[in-house]
Amino acid sequence: MSAPVPDRSSILIVDDMQENLVALEAVLGPLDQQLVTARSGEEALKAMLRQDFAVVLLDVLMPGMDGFETASNIKRLDQTKDVPIILLTGTDVDADYAYRGYALGAADFLSKPIDPWVLRTKVNVFLDLDRKNRQLAVQAEQLRRLLVAEHSPRGIAGSAGTAAEGPLEGTWTDEAPRRGMGAGRGGAEQLAEISEKLVQIEMMLREREDARSDELSDKIGELERTVRRLGADGADGTGGTGGAPA
Repeated sequence: MSAPVPDRSSILIVDDMQENLVALEAVLGPLDQQLVTARSGEEALKAMLRQDFAVVLLDVLMPGMDGFETASNIKRLDQTKDVPIILLTGTDVDADYAYRGYALGAADFLSKPIDPWVLRTKVNVFLDLDRKNRQLAVQAEQLRRLLVAEHSPRGIAGSAGTAAEGPLEGTWTDEAPRRGMGAGRGGAEQLAEISEKLVQIEMMLREREDARSDELSDKIGELERTVRRLGADGADGTGGTGGAPA
């Protein structure tokens, strides 16, 4: 299934010092992603409520709302809680800073001066995860739309023929079994299977930090095969039941 997604992700850089923002933009520029900057925790939260980010680079030592408080607020909001945070700090800091950051839910912790290669490598990991999550979300949405189209009145009418009237789905005529997706007990069982897989996919997408991309791909693949099987059953007139009852 082809499911194109935007090539570029967004990265949020938060630091109260303009020269640090410029330096980080220069380091991350070769990644060719959208870079958004904020000079305070308040600005960062506003930016994250306006758009989605693949990762946040967050300076710990800022006046007012510092990096720890900002990270805590990010993890508290449903809209932003799943965004990975890389905390950045100077070398002359308390030894427990890293522990505090991880306790708040930060994904990583780097001390300045930061090695450009190390930073790009770490950020690339989260960019790749973001691309896979968006790809899976697009595929799931395409499957939902496919199911809606197949079960719309037009789709049912097209698969059932041109007759204006006829027996209810799941019943039989003297000439031939009813055609179309969902007809008969077999179709109902397959529809139940599709509904169950959609629920599983939605739950895994909502908890995407813990979900493995290959597991999501397997679920979507199973669902796509089930939909195609239903379409094939409708086309040959079996309705997924294996034939008309005696």
